[in-house]
Amino acid sequence: MASLQQPEILFVVGMQSEAALLPKGVRTVVTGGDPTRAAALLAEEKGSFSGVLSFGIAGGLDPDLVAGDLVVATRVRGPGGAWRADMAWAAALARATGARLGTVAGARAVVGDPAAKRQLHTATGGALSVDLESEAAAAFAAARGVPFCALRAVADTAEEVVPQSAADGLTADGRPAAGRVALSLLRRPKELPQVLQVAKLARVALGALECAAKALPAR
Repeated sequence: MASLQQPEILFVVGMQSEAALLPKGVRTVVTGGDPTRAAALLAEEKGSFSGVLSFGIAGGLDPDLVAGDLVVATRVRGPGGAWRADMAWAAALARATGARLGTVAGARAVVGDPAAKRQLHTATGGALSVDLESEAAAAFAAARGVPFCALRAVADTAEEVVPQSAADGLTADGRPAAGRVALSLLRRPKELPQVLQVAKLARVALGALECAAKALPAR
């Protein structure tokens, strides 16, 4: 089992705001919410580490989950295949954070439509959540022969719409792309209430992640 007390855990996140919640000095790959970029950045990682942890917010697929609920992966299912998480590590994370254990879905792009979320929930055999980093992280860990796990906090729920203007909201290095969102909203002004709601839910999820990070074993 990989231990979060070891300094060589590699964390994979989508946003700088997620990385900021982790202890200073940990090894972190920030993907900018781009699965292709995530795979490329991970392929450049050199040296050894004891495990790979996908950490960040996610979209809810299980209708029982609300914003701020935590999920720990037992497996990841995505367009590229399926990977099992390290079960001892997953159990330890769930005990430390109170997270729900279950399948996590990987996706190539933001799944923002409730109908698409329901379809993905069914297609993955009941995945609890979906994100853009866990599949690349799981595949990379398997290729390197090290344990993998994922700890994610639900932001948008199964019935929440994530509009295109919100999906456009990150730069390649995982920072808010305010200008891009503003331009998108100029083309789709009716999305503004949904963008504000998604931002509110993301703050709830980040708050839950911050608490979870504090509950993890000290390094």
